[in-house]
Amino acid sequence: MSQNEMVKDLFQQKFKQAPQLICHAPGRVNIIGDHTDYNDGFVLPAAINFGTTIAASKRTDNVVRVFAYDCNQEMSEFRLDDISFDQDKMWSNYVRGTLQVLLKTYPHILGADIVVAGNVPQGAGLSSSASFEIVILKTFASLYQLDLDGIKAAQMGQQAENEFVGCNCGIMDQLISAMGKKDHAMLLDCRDLSFEDAPIPNGLSLFIVNSNVKRGLVDSEYNLRREQCEQVAAFFNKPALRDVSIAELKAKKSEIAPVLYKRAHHVVSENARTTDALIALKNQDMALMSKLMLASHNSLRDDFEVTTKEMDGLVEMVAAELGAKGGVRMTGGGFGGCIVALTPTSMLEKLTETVNNNYSKKFSLQPSIYICVASQGAFR
Repeated sequence: MSQNEMVKDLFQQKFKQAPQLICHAPGRVNIIGDHTDYNDGFVLPAAINFGTTIAASKRTDNVVRVFAYDCNQEMSEFRLDDISFDQDKMWSNYVRGTLQVLLKTYPHILGADIVVAGNVPQGAGLSSSASFEIVILKTFASLYQLDLDGIKAAQMGQQAENEFVGCNCGIMDQLISAMGKKDHAMLLDCRDLSFEDAPIPNGLSLFIVNSNVKRGLVDSEYNLRREQCEQVAAFFNKPALRDVSIAELKAKKSEIAPVLYKRAHHVVSENARTTDALIALKNQDMALMSKLMLASHNSLRDDFEVTTKEMDGLVEMVAAELGAKGGVRMTGGGFGGCIVALTPTSMLEKLTETVNNNYSKKFSLQPSIYICVASQGAFR
């Protein structure tokens, strides 16, 4: 049964009527450009065919009732004039926070009955939370005919996550979920939110492997990396590392603490690789894409120090099979999580076999494999 059919049937069961509409928002994977977003830099994500789907109908009062199929099949109910943080049903805070932000611009909206289900793997770094926020916004925009565009929706989703849920995320996840284009990645400028669609050549798929490494120290290490990047930007008297060139950085190497230099070197070189990746995709130059993605991984491993031996091992295994036919790297914040490969579809079976045969033998962990294609955003 499709996700659409499932939420439709559940809605009928829970609310004894057919839903007025069904909405969907995709998760995402970042193909290249990690730890560049909070440095005002460039990222190159793609929306994927895993996401969050909602069936919904309008109400005539200001009550919102949400049944979450994936979250212990729980129901959460609240009023739009009394939105507060729920310590017990943490998942419901994505709905509450998003609607609190939406109400600031559209105070006239009323409530809704909602059934939500998602198939974005939780904790894999494929952005189930942004997908959830964007599908809520798309649902209310559709129910109440709001003039809400995808960029504004992305900003609202980010604000809800930053201020209500309490996660200091960038804008990338929400923006690609809202504005992704089928069969394309997106080069996004995190400073001004301008973007350019990057065509994924025919015959390629996204091969994602979750290392299933338990992620420790992520928040403290992430915050430390941000501070280190800000220190180097301040040294150059620039608003962000986005404004520092490789030549400028190298010229001042002797004046910068070695660890700070390494962190900055990753960000400055990663920005260049990410913009080069757009050109590689446009030219269908997979040999260049392969080189850029591997250089990105090595930089995240050596300069930014956010990979793990398991992620490095997965990248080595996949790179050995792919050669110059595709690219592979870790993706996301690091310290565990996923690797992503842009690979010929004809090699998927071989790559799956390689990972399944070798990863658990070497690292005593079972991998989770997701085979994806680039999908359409909710507001596109």
